[in-house]
Amino acid sequence: MTKARPADPLITPLLKKLDLKAKSLLVTVWGDAVSPHGGTVWLGSLIALVDSLGLNERVVRTAVFRLQKEGMLASSQVGRRSFYRLTETGAHRFAEATRRIYAAGDIAWDGNWLFLFALRRDLAEKNRRKLETELGWLGFGTLGGGVYAHPTASAASVDSLLTDLGLAGKVTALSATGVGATPYNAPEILVQKGWNLKDLEADYARFIGHFSAFADLAQTGAPLDEKKCFIIRSLLVHDYRRVLLRDPMLPAELLPPGWNGNQARELFRTIYHLVWEGAEAYLMTILENETGRLPPASEEFYRRFGGLKKR
Repeated sequence: MTKARPADPLITPLLKKLDLKAKSLLVTVWGDAVSPHGGTVWLGSLIALVDSLGLNERVVRTAVFRLQKEGMLASSQVGRRSFYRLTETGAHRFAEATRRIYAAGDIAWDGNWLFLFALRRDLAEKNRRKLETELGWLGFGTLGGGVYAHPTASAASVDSLLTDLGLAGKVTALSATGVGATPYNAPEILVQKGWNLKDLEADYARFIGHFSAFADLAQTGAPLDEKKCFIIRSLLVHDYRRVLLRDPMLPAELLPPGWNGNQARELFRTIYHLVWEGAEAYLMTILENETGRLPPASEEFYRRFGGLKKR
């Protein structure tokens, strides 16, 4: 999948530690860099962009083909050039991931829970597995017997997911709250039953170990090479995304003391703010759509983390 890269004291060791898979890395690049610029890209320019991440033309074409087969991407042809864009289903998935990855801060909680009840006996095994996997991406905990729960999940996201999966009439939702200040209102029981937070803590610790050294770059004040900014930003988002999208994004009231997901989030923001501008300049010189260079980033892009600021 990879080829020889120029040595860099920070990036080269990191590339050896990260288990990079072409399809997953392309999903990261698409969500972080392509989607904010109109979402359509010429495949040749995408191949040129991710060459800096060690992906060659063959693995990129294979990965894009697989994403198209999975219903995430659609293609069109203009002359001899192939252009790719997100499908409606792909757009739903990317919008939800974007909302979580670049969230502005802690999640407010009103004490309510959203429960989903699936008619498992009426679902084919393939559909049951798909439902559980996709609900996991939305952060739902599995309570057993086709029951899933989350304290802050968006009803709109759930509706979009169930519609995409064609499960109308097979899943029902119920909003519920605790019974007040009694010994039996113990939401931590639901947390222990629905999620394995210890594994997430370990994964966040690995992310912090991978990227702590990059935070020191902010202290030097020296400008970073634009290509290097793109590589750092892509690897940063990729490694963080792999952990975050398994994080149920529980409100602070339900998390264990000293939850290191908070430290990981702060580190992610710090480094992203350091490299985003240089990365934008680099990718804008390479990526193309049907009309030429991509359009400027959307307003939504500049709202990431509550507002991106230029250095």
